[in-house]
Amino acid sequence: MEQQEQAATNHHTTSTAQSPGDADYANGQGADQRSDQELMEQFLANPAHDYRNLQYGDTVDGIIMRVSRDEILVDIGAKAEGVVPAKEMQSLSEEDRAALKPGDSLLVFVVQSEDKEGRATLSIDRARQEKSWRRLQQCYETGEVIEARVVNYNKGGLLVNLDGVRGFVPSSQVSGISRGSDTQKQSEMARMVGQTLMLKVIEINRNRNRLILSERQAAMDMREGRKGELLSALKEGDVREGIVTSVCDFGAFVDIGGADGLVHLSEISWSRIKHPGEVLKPGDKVQVYVLSIDNERKRIALSLKRTQHEPWATVGERYQIGQMVEGVVTQLAPFGAFVRIEDGVEGLIHVSEMGDGRVQHPRDVLQEGDVVQARIIRIDPARKRIGLSMRPPSDDTEVAAGE
Repeated sequence: MEQQEQAATNHHTTSTAQSPGDADYANGQGADQRSDQELMEQFLANPAHDYRNLQYGDTVDGIIMRVSRDEILVDIGAKAEGVVPAKEMQSLSEEDRAALKPGDSLLVFVVQSEDKEGRATLSIDRARQEKSWRRLQQCYETGEVIEARVVNYNKGGLLVNLDGVRGFVPSSQVSGISRGSDTQKQSEMARMVGQTLMLKVIEINRNRNRLILSERQAAMDMREGRKGELLSALKEGDVREGIVTSVCDFGAFVDIGGADGLVHLSEISWSRIKHPGEVLKPGDKVQVYVLSIDNERKRIALSLKRTQHEPWATVGERYQIGQMVEGVVTQLAPFGAFVRIEDGVEGLIHVSEMGDGRVQHPRDVLQEGDVVQARIIRIDPARKRIGLSMRPPSDDTEVAAGE
């Protein structure tokens, strides 16, 4: 019995023990498994072997593989190439499509991550629209002025297309549209279809597909930019050509190439005038002299009369004491009447020189606008004064020049 138990024990020990050859085999098999696992980890860790997990709405850069009449095959890093069907590239012109070739980079929008054939359905139109929205958002944040073509209009304003995004420009934000009747506005907007406008984004809401633009604000911004450049280049004493933009009671504003300067009433003419409208009107082309520049307040003072000959500089060469002249009464004062004898040169008829009799007030004898004949009795070019008389000449009334 003991011999049988010992034999069984020896048999069990022999059957469970491994030979040296069996151990080597097991160790080799474990090393191969570890090596395969490491290789798989390295493969998965290599970005070149990554497949994109694409979803609807993704915008990705791909490489064109093939271009045909009905579709474009694009490598977008997925398990299979994506395809752009004809209906998703309608924004491309014939020239744009002809320029596409294999190997080119192409921005596409994922419409469907996988169709029945395992390919992603892509869109060029929606990718361009997405790109445009991003750019428009950036323009809105930075205040950049953009360019767009008017494609249509409605009752409220103009419609523009910005690479697939439709924008609206209210008629109140277009400087070329008047504030007249609706019929007039519609006619003016119709004429603007096809024109290219410079615009500024004033409201953007991607979720509501809302894009509002302004041509007026873009024009103001561009004008401010040009004004800054002009102010830095402008110098006092410069003579510039400009266009009268508006006329008011105290002067006229003149555009001198990107900035408006003010010509004060006193700097419009050497002659006495009561309102700038007597000499200037909007649209007139004029030469102006730069009087002063205020860079901080961005204001420019201009003169019209200083580009013209100063008549008082040579008045002594044209007039002499005792000479009879004809003039127009420009203004009445209690002490006399001012008479313009040429542009920029006025003389004064003192109330005591209006006749032999006693005159209480110049209006008893003269009215503004009257044409009178008068005799020069005094000349003072330095003080810009000429004395006139309507009385008959006599030796004791004539005074030497300069007295």
